Amino acid sequence: MADQTTVITQVLIIEDDVAIAEVHRRYLSQMEAIEVIGIATSCMEANTLLDVLKPDLVLLDVYLPDGNGLDILRQLRQHQQSCDVILITAARDVDTLQEAMRGGVVDYLLKPVIFSRLEASLQKYLEQKRKLHMASDLDQSVVDAMLTSRDSTPVTTQKRLPKGIDGVTLDKVRALFSERTAVTADEAGELIGASRTTARRYLEYLITSGEVEADLNYGTVGRPERTYRVVS
Repeated sequence: MADQTTVITQVLIIEDDVAIAEVHRRYLSQMEAIEVIGIATSCMEANTLLDVLKPDLVLLDVYLPDGNGLDILRQLRQHQQSCDVILITAARDVDTLQEAMRGGVVDYLLKPVIFSRLEASLQKYLEQKRKLHMASDLDQSVVDAMLTSRDSTPVTTQKRLPKGIDGVTLDKVRALFSERTAVTADEAGELIGASRTTARRYLEYLITSGEVEADLNYGTVGRPERTYRVVS
């Protein structure tokens, strides 16, 4: 639990995929000094929650069903809202990155997100916020330390996914284990709207990455079926 001197950062997640947003929410809820205060899955919802909740930090997707996350970033800056932004997006074009940098984003993460990279970004942000909160005034050494810290944090190289594994679908499969302790390929396929074969391919990939394990269960007709569980 955070102590009384900890500055709590209130976070709004703006992500069009509900399953991915929930994965992010559950991951952030395990971090000290972070409080997820809302999830928006469209520009309309985002604008309402930004106006009402006034978060400290936004995890912002670019591609939304009714608009573009960069428009939200522009509005935040035009209205001078004191809200920091980490962009999490599948957009890999240089123009999007440049506009995000001009909008003063704290960080720019490419999907599929490696959670160790997201955690490093959030920890860096929280440390800078803590230092600013404790500083009574600024001198050049403090400014230099802040900017150097911001630019020098090593970026974890994103793990390349194998052929046939899509990052968005993989996050949906991961999200299944947020609500249940075990799942079969049949159940997973039905829940994510994919075939049993597709679901099994993703579940088997999670075994190779060390995230889940499998055992065999024998049904009433004696046919063995693999059941996938999160590794303890």
